[in-house]
Parts: sequence; C-alpha cells; structure tokens
Amino acid sequence: MEEHKEARFIVDTLTKHGYVAYYAGGWVRDFLLQKPSDDIDIATSASPETIQRLFKRTVPIGISFGIILVIIDDKQYEVATFREDIEYKDGRRPTKIAFSTAEQDAQRRDFTINGMFYDPLKDMVIDFVDGKKDLEKKLIKAIGNPHARIKEDRLRMIRAVRLACRFSFAIDPDLKDAIYKHAKELFPAVAIERVVQEFSKMTMYPSFSKAMLAMHELKLLEVIFPKLQDVDLKTLEDRLKTMENFPRNSPLIVYVNELFDNNSMDEAIALCEYLKLSNQEIKFIKFLYEAKQLHQNLQTEDCSWALFYANSLSDLCLHIIGAKVPAPQRVEFFQHHEQRKKELTPFIERIEKQTPLVTANDLIDLGIKPSKKLGELLHEAEKISINKRLLDKNAVLKELQKHFSLN
Repeated sequence: MEEHKEARFIVDTLTKHGYVAYYAGGWVRDFLLQKPSDDIDIATSASPETIQRLFKRTVPIGISFGIILVIIDDKQYEVATFREDIEYKDGRRPTKIAFSTAEQDAQRRDFTINGMFYDPLKDMVIDFVDGKKDLEKKLIKAIGNPHARIKEDRLRMIRAVRLACRFSFAIDPDLKDAIYKHAKELFPAVAIERVVQEFSKMTMYPSFSKAMLAMHELKLLEVIFPKLQDVDLKTLEDRLKTMENFPRNSPLIVYVNELFDNNSMDEAIALCEYLKLSNQEIKFIKFLYEAKQLHQNLQTEDCSWALFYANSLSDLCLHIIGAKVPAPQRVEFFQHHEQRKKELTPFIERIEKQTPLVTANDLIDLGIKPSKKLGELLHEAEKISINKRLLDKNAVLKELQKHFSLN
C-alpha cells in the first residue's frame, strides 16, 4: 500500500488523534477485484472542523455534507465524515444529513459492492453490507430496500447498469424490478448531463451495446430517448451489432447515434444538442457524415480525398466507417485507403501546412486583380494540382489557362 502513502498518511493522522478512518467505496471494490485504482475516498468519524484543523491544506468542497478536500503533496483526497442521509426531496441528493457511525454510513450507500471500507493500517476490509459476498457472486445488489435506494437517487438506475456493464456482473432481480418500476421517474430528477456522464463512462468498457440492451429491457432507454419506445429488442440488437468494432476513443455521439435507424446529419446534430454535447462532438459528427458521403460517391475526386486525409479527424472516422464493413472486406478497405493516402502524401502535406502550389501573387503576376474571381481560381488551381497529380507550378498554371479565362 506504499503507493498510496498520502492517503495512508491521512488515515494514520486521524487514527493517531483518536478517530476512525477508512478508505471507502469504489476503491475498496476495485482493490478486492484486483483492479488497481488511485481514486481513493476516505471516510472518518472526525468532524469537518476537526479535519480542517488536523491538515494544513484543505478545501471545504461539500461541508454541508461533511466533505473536505485534503491536499497532501499536491494529491487531493475527499475526506468525508461518516453520515446518514435523513431526507431526500429531489430524487438526486439528500437535503438533510446527520453525522453517524461507519456502519450507518455504509447503509446509506447505493450498492453492496460499493459499501465496504478498508483499513490500510491493519490491511483489513470492513464489510457491514455483505459486499464481498456479492462481489464473489458477481452481483449488483442494492443496500437495503432497492426501491428506497432508487427514490433517494434516480441516477442509481443507470449506475447499476453501468457497473454491470463494466464488470460483466448480473443485476439482482429485486433491483431489476425496482429499476423497471421507477424508470419513468428518471426525469426531471436527473439532469441529462449526468446521464451523458454515465454513458461516456460506459463507452470505455468493451460491452457498451450490452448496457444499451439492458437499459432497453429495463425501460430506461425509451425514457431517455422517446423515439425508441416502439423499437423491439431484436431490432436494437441488429442496429448495435457493429458497435463493438468502434475504436475505444470514438466520441459518445457515434455510439448513441447507432441506436437510431439511419439518422440524417441534421438528426444527429439535434441528438447532440438534446444531450448537450460539446461543439467539438458536433463538429466531429458533421465530419463523419461528410466522410460517409465521400465513401458513397464513387466519383469522388482526389482533391476531396486529400482534404479528407489532411484533417486530423480522418483516421478515427475511417476506423468508425471501417467497423461497419463486413469482416472479409475490412482488410481490403484499409489497404485501399493506405495506398491512396500514400499516393496523395505530397498534396496532403501541402494542405496540412497551408502552402498551396499556386499563390495569389502568381495569379496577380498574370494580371488577375484581387477579387472573388482570384479566390475561385486559386481553388481551381489546387484542385487541378491534386486531381492531375501535378507538382510543378507552371504545369498547373498551364492547365488552369486551358479551362479558365485569366484575363
């Protein structure tokens, strides 16, 4: 445990001053699953004021909930006082809490596998909720009454699916039943941004499509996306079957867009806006649709391909499009692009460096005045250079004069 010496120091300091202190939650689960994590939260019997007094650098990030950020050697740790949540009003977070014991603190948490503590000084797991047993069973199970846990925080419905997706665990039947019954209560308690955060985490796991199918069965998907209300499970399975081939760094919109049958670019952009995704994701989805059009048009000119390859998003787009190519043809698909890219390399590099072969000064020297026409001729000169694979400026100008009046 030496690699977590700063967190251990916090626990040691609190313990030496007579308080109980443990690592809490997700880190303990991951530790027992032998999945290393640096994301350590600490729970303690010390009050927020005591925590602030014992450590030099602290930030009260959630003092009404007993949470203090402790900074040791520039590493940050959330240190929270043991508490029980007395009252929930908005279906997301408690409005009233009371400081409590470790056992009571465990009982307020969401799932048994997240409700354990670990004492780094004694190398001992403290388990009041049978979390270890459910880890062995590979089971996502609510602590206590699953209906009550969900009513406290509606986001737990999606989080249960995410954890099941991450660890390939089953969801406890009673928890499944509770999610099914409360699915329609997801909104407005949960902001769409929080749903997006959970979805984004799911895309990092190898079975995102399974998570979507589970959410469909639990009636969550149709609440988030009403257009999917009448889509049956088999249809959804067919839509998602190539999703597992997507590059792991594909933006979320690429995954979510697969839920819908042949969305247009405008519909995909509207989906981005509904999910409140970034302008960067909107920019990406536009470029992806443009890339798909390039592939569908058999008459696409080399100039268009060079512009495509010169874009920093092109490689990711190619792998997303390639994921839908039948496996026997996929190798040929990528080989074809590699060959064409190799042939167009001088032109691609020129586009990337923004150094056109024919410049405005070249055309001005030929008598073209600065004007809209000059801009159009520059564009045509670049097209001629790439489409005819010409690297000599005079050859390009000669071709330009054949097709356009330079007077």
